[in-house]
Amino acid sequence: MSPQTETKASVGFKAGVKDYKLTYYTPDYETKDTDILAAFRVTPQPGVPP
Repeated sequence: MSPQTETKASVGFKAGVKDYKLTYYTPDYETKDTDILAAFRVTPQPGVPP
């Protein structure tokens, strides 16, 4: 039998949904020459609601 280990949530991160603006959205961000910008086009499939 393998020994038991204890995991502490505060060591890594706590589970849950975070507000988008707190983690990703940065309104004052300015692009740099080294940034890679990408755009994707999605074609809807027939019979699938948007």
